[in-house]
Amino acid sequence: MDERTRTTDDEATPDDLRRTVPVPIVKSRRGARGRIVIGLIVLIAIAVAGYEIIAWTHKPSGGRSPQVAAQSVGAATIGRGDIRVVVNALGTVTPIATITVQTQIDGQLLEVPFTEGQIVKKGDTLAQIDPRPYQLLQAQYEGQLARDEGVLAQAKVDLARYQKLAEQNSIARQQYEDQVYIVQQDEGTVKLDQAQIDQEKLNVLYCHIVSPIDGRVGLRLVDPGNYVQTSNNTGIAVVTQMHPITVIFPIPEDDLSEILPKLNAGAVLQVSAYDRANVKFLAAGRVIALDSQIDTTTGTVKVRAQFDNSDNVLFPNQFVNAQLLVNTLHNVVTVPTAAIQRGAPGTYVYVINANNTVSVRPVKLGPTDGPMQAVNSGLQPGERVVIDGTDRLRDGAHVRISGAAGQPSAATGAHAQNADHSQNRRNGGGQ
Repeated sequence: MDERTRTTDDEATPDDLRRTVPVPIVKSRRGARGRIVIGLIVLIAIAVAGYEIIAWTHKPSGGRSPQVAAQSVGAATIGRGDIRVVVNALGTVTPIATITVQTQIDGQLLEVPFTEGQIVKKGDTLAQIDPRPYQLLQAQYEGQLARDEGVLAQAKVDLARYQKLAEQNSIARQQYEDQVYIVQQDEGTVKLDQAQIDQEKLNVLYCHIVSPIDGRVGLRLVDPGNYVQTSNNTGIAVVTQMHPITVIFPIPEDDLSEILPKLNAGAVLQVSAYDRANVKFLAAGRVIALDSQIDTTTGTVKVRAQFDNSDNVLFPNQFVNAQLLVNTLHNVVTVPTAAIQRGAPGTYVYVINANNTVSVRPVKLGPTDGPMQAVNSGLQPGERVVIDGTDRLRDGAHVRISGAAGQPSAATGAHAQNADHSQNRRNGGGQ
């Protein structure tokens, strides 16, 4: 055997060992990741293809989208009725007369016989001032008058005597003329005394203070025992006339063109008064006067309406909502205010078609009367409009009428107008 090719374990070199040891095989990770991504892409493609197949299978003929479920709405039928043209304003209850009862003389207040808040008549006693100082002065002036009347009588007798003597030229002419002037002076003194007596009689009368009008007396402003004076502006009490009573409220100057011709023709314009919340009806009255000029700062003119107020429901200085009836439109097309929408087309309603779809219909509106509003153009009697559920609708949407809807708006509107005047609003012209 050739020694050059023979080897033993002891004689093996490191290079020989490296050549004979098997080298482990390392697999690449990049290949595994690529296969995962490819698999995900395939799955997504399969899902998209399946969705397209399902959508194509369920797509209706004609290329239309799937039909949306019909919306449940409330409806009303357009009809005819009467619409009241009303001007609304915030007014103040203003008495025709409000009197602060004050003393016209100075003196001690002896008695205040009225009850606070009672209804008094003209001439009823409200207060009594001590009259004795004025009665004494009256007696003094009466005595002075009696004395001066005696002096006047004596002067007249002397004048008659001097006149005869002057005619006989027995006395100087100047003495006679002086006596004439003395008589005139005494006559003036007598008149002055009589005037002082009349003044004291009037003062005694002023001690008895009475109500100058029929009305309600307010709270007592001064108690008995106080010394009252004419310089005191507080007064003794305030008496306010309650029957009748008025309400003053402003209206826009633009409404004068409708109101003035009626007032000049003698027409009676009715005014309804409601409480501050504009809910409760208080009283009915009529216009009795307009102010003489327009307030340039507000563009309004004041109106005074008179109310009988026999039940005392209107109280002085109370704030009320006044509704002035200017005109009544008869047999006009009406629509419930709930059906009116406002948006890009302007003022419009949803009209229900025969196939239970809705169409957007622009309308021009007139005045509003409670829950109903006049329609100048755009609707005809017999058509149905949506009054509830409009927020979910669009042009061409399918609807389903729910409940007891579809009643004619003319009949319901007439009853609603008479039953609820508190919601009246004036709409200045068509939209």
